[in-house]
Amino acid sequence: MAGHGTDEHPHGADRLCDAGDRVYSRAVRRGRVPRTDAEPVPCLLELALLHPDPDDMDWLVPTAPQEVMTRLLRGVYDEVSESHRRVGSAVAAFEWYAGLGRRIQASAMASASLEGGAAIRVLDGLSRIQAAMDDATEACTGEVLTVQPGGIRREPELTEGLHRAVALRSRGVRMRDLYTHVARHGQGLLNYLELMGDAVEARTLDEVVDRLILFDRTVAFIPANADHTMALELRHPALIEYFVTVFDRLWRLAIPVAAPLPDTGIEGISHREQSIAALLADGHQDAVIAERLGISVRTCRAHIARLSETLGAASRTQLGVRIAQVGLDGASSRLADVPAQLTPADRESPTAR
Repeated sequence: MAGHGTDEHPHGADRLCDAGDRVYSRAVRRGRVPRTDAEPVPCLLELALLHPDPDDMDWLVPTAPQEVMTRLLRGVYDEVSESHRRVGSAVAAFEWYAGLGRRIQASAMASASLEGGAAIRVLDGLSRIQAAMDDATEACTGEVLTVQPGGIRREPELTEGLHRAVALRSRGVRMRDLYTHVARHGQGLLNYLELMGDAVEARTLDEVVDRLILFDRTVAFIPANADHTMALELRHPALIEYFVTVFDRLWRLAIPVAAPLPDTGIEGISHREQSIAALLADGHQDAVIAERLGISVRTCRAHIARLSETLGAASRTQLGVRIAQVGLDGASSRLADVPAQLTPADRESPTAR
């Protein structure tokens, strides 16, 4: 898209350029357009009038005209005291979008496409992810459920979304957070929980699914790529119900942060080493085990060495046999109650609240 920056499209959603008008109108009529059609008009992506199609990233789907109208109205309300001229421009734009929306509603196929777009929306870029989560935070009135994978929570990760957590607490919203056991060892998490008081309840597990944030059991956010620069905003009732079920089952298995971890019942073997033994028994490599438990590979291998010494194993094969003999290979079955394949892989990730 070189050569097609915002300098060639100095406008907002209230007054599209001719090329943008044509591409957006075509997208609304047909339900989607090829990504190549939008290359001459990057304004449509910059203004969030087009989004990647979650089913095929080579296509773009339009934001519903009604949603654009609502967005414009919010912006005008904030700025009306500064510029009456923009109010007039927005009113004219509302009439255009409203007319287009009425025409599209007459088409059953286009209407169904718009409904699907509202149920699953691709958020491309950290700024859009943060903006969508800020909107969800503002609308939330009752409950937030989060799954936070990875190890010890670093201060930047905990403070990144602190403003949202404080705003939720001020409105009496209850929050339940799931972490890995490793997160217990970070002072940042303990400080955060002390600051939030009764508004937040936190529990931990050996391992959890990938990042998940649920607001009022109506909208969920999950990662859409490995580096978490894209996310999915989900509002489909069936998906939301599934995620709530996953969370509730994990929650029942988890241990409150304020409570100590249970003893393994085997002298010389820690709770973490019990978890590592179960994953070794499942055939996982060191790097995978470390990632799933939120620890470094070096730490993981140190635990494996201590396991071998404690169990009297001289080789990796012998260690597997000894793990089975003492019953450590059954620890991973604690997660058997969770629906399978929520995410394609367990990944450590920094989490924005």
